Amino acid sequence: MFAGRNANVTAVRRKNNEIMFYEVPRKTVPWIQKLKKIPLVRGVVAILESSAKGSQHLNFSMESYAEDELEDKKDDGSAVKSEEKKGWSLSMIVGVAVAGILSFVAGKLVFTLVPALIEQLLFEHAFSNIIVHNLIEGFIKILFLLAYLYIISLTPLIKRLFQYHGAEHKVISAYEAGAELTVSNVQRFTRLHYRCGSSFIVFSVLVGVVVYSFFHWDSLWERIYLRVLLLPVVLGASYEALRFTNALRDLPVLRFLGYPGLWLQKLTTKEPTDEQVAVSIASFNRMLELDRQNANA
Repeated sequence: MFAGRNANVTAVRRKNNEIMFYEVPRKTVPWIQKLKKIPLVRGVVAILESSAKGSQHLNFSMESYAEDELEDKKDDGSAVKSEEKKGWSLSMIVGVAVAGILSFVAGKLVFTLVPALIEQLLFEHAFSNIIVHNLIEGFIKILFLLAYLYIISLTPLIKRLFQYHGAEHKVISAYEAGAELTVSNVQRFTRLHYRCGSSFIVFSVLVGVVVYSFFHWDSLWERIYLRVLLLPVVLGASYEALRFTNALRDLPVLRFLGYPGLWLQKLTTKEPTDEQVAVSIASFNRMLELDRQNANA
């Protein structure tokens, strides 16, 4: 999936080798645009918006995959070509978007609260310094995250998803370098990219250690309550930290600020096949085409 100025585009390759596109116009909602200009707040808005849109596009990909699987299982051996999707109803789009947001929030709560609970149970009486407790909590959270990503990356479906993630990064890097978008050219570029959302995950852990250190708790329930209450602050501050490191990525001395996110991408991206790169190029070119059409309209 690629996000342009005027549309978000996802491309999928069907089993008959046809590439299909799912295109969603980027509609500007005035009050959301205003929120995106407010530091800290804009991070939370952008994350929830990305979760909603990402769920829609992922659902389209999964439906296309499921349709191909159903066609393969036809007993009469006939090949019935599925019609290209003309679009979803408003209720379907809203439903998938809400599900995406709720999934993100639920997942974030689990990855926030479980490490805090484990640290409290294991080290409650070992230290009195809150910062030490927060550092251990952050370490447990990192281990929890790495183990989760590694385990799911072993499944064929998620591995394929991570390969497409790597293909997206390669296409963007090639485009930013001014290279012609051919499969051979794109494959020469790295699958790691500074602006990847995976970097945000690392920053949320590191920023959380700092933010939580300003607040004292006397019980496990008070600690959990603070984590939930401060979650929007951590997300907003993490987003600002990510923007800051992206702005400094070309400075040799300060490039290391983005390295933790790049290291995590070793798990969230995989080397793509030539066919996967070709699909990503098609999606990116379609996004550019829609942007040009809108600019000339």
